[in-house]
Amino acid sequence: MTRDSRAAAQASLRDRWSPDSIPDQSGRLAVVTGANSGIGYVTARELVRRGAHVVLACRNRERGQDAVERLRAEVPDARVELRLLDLADLKSVRGFAEGWSHDRLDLLVNNAGIAMVPFSRTADGFESQFGVNHLGTFALTGLLMPHLLAAPDPRVVTVSSEGQRFARCDMANLNAEHRYRAVFAYIQSKRANLYFAMELQRRADAAGLRLRSMAVAPGLTRSHVLTGGANSARGRAYGILTRLLLRLAFRPTPEGAKTSLYASTVPDLPGGSYVVPDGPFQLRGEPALRSREHAIQDLATARQLWVLSEQLTSVRYLPAEPPV
Repeated sequence: MTRDSRAAAQASLRDRWSPDSIPDQSGRLAVVTGANSGIGYVTARELVRRGAHVVLACRNRERGQDAVERLRAEVPDARVELRLLDLADLKSVRGFAEGWSHDRLDLLVNNAGIAMVPFSRTADGFESQFGVNHLGTFALTGLLMPHLLAAPDPRVVTVSSEGQRFARCDMANLNAEHRYRAVFAYIQSKRANLYFAMELQRRADAAGLRLRSMAVAPGLTRSHVLTGGANSARGRAYGILTRLLLRLAFRPTPEGAKTSLYASTVPDLPGGSYVVPDGPFQLRGEPALRSREHAIQDLATARQLWVLSEQLTSVRYLPAEPPV
C-alpha cells in the first residue's frame, strides 16, 4: 500500500464509517464462511441488505438453514443461499469449490474459525485450530481462485485476530507436533491468517492480477466461538463463566463485524490493508488501517508458511514469487 493510498483510506475512516455507509452491492456475488452465527451472520446480513447475493458457507445444514430463514425474515427480498462447507475436511473444501455453479465470485470473506478448543485433529490429521483457521482457509481460497479471477474486481477478506500480535509462528510446531497449548495454537493460527492475507496480495501483485486481499481483526466481540462446537463439551462451569465474560467484557456482534464489512465494501481500499479497531490494543473502537505489525513486514516467514501450506493441502495457486 502506498503512502498516498493509505492516507486517502484513513481520511475516509475519519468520516466515522458505519454499516449505513456501505454502498449499493447489487450485482455482487459473495461467499461468507461460518455465516450461520456471530460476525459471519452479521456480515452476510449487511451485504444482503445492500443488495448482494450471498452464499452462506456453513458446516451444519440445520444451523445454516436456520440462518437463511432468519436472514429472509430480516431482509424479505434477500438473495441468499446455503452451501455446506467444513474447513476441517479438505474433501469438503474441494467439494464446495468443485460444486460452484456461478460464473464468478466477487467477494470471499474467510470468516469461519474455531478458538481455544481442546486438542483434536481434523479429518486430514492437522491440529484443529491450525487446520481449520489457516489450512482450510488457504485451500478454499486457492480452489476458488479461478472464480475470483473471473470477477471484474475480486476481493478476499480474511478474519485474523487482535491476539495475533502476541503470537509467533513456530514453524517446527505449527501442527502441535511437540506440545499443545490451546491459547497459543489459536493466536498462532490467527497470525497465520495475517501472513496469508498479506502474502496473497504480494503474489497477486507480482502476477499482475487485479485481486485485492485484506485482513481484519474484529476486536473483543460476542460470538459462539468460545462456547460452541468443541468448547460446548468443556463443562457447565466453563460455560457459565465464559458467557458471563462475554456479556461483561465483549462488545455486541455488530460492532465486531464492522472491520469485515469495511474491508469488504469500501471501494477505494487498497489491497494489502489490515483493518482493526482503533481503540487500545485493538480490542474495541472504529475501523482503522494498521501497517505496523510484525507479520505484515515479515516476508520470509510468510513465504515459508505459503510453501508449507501448499505442501500440506496439495493446493497450489498464484505461483509467481514476489520480488524480494
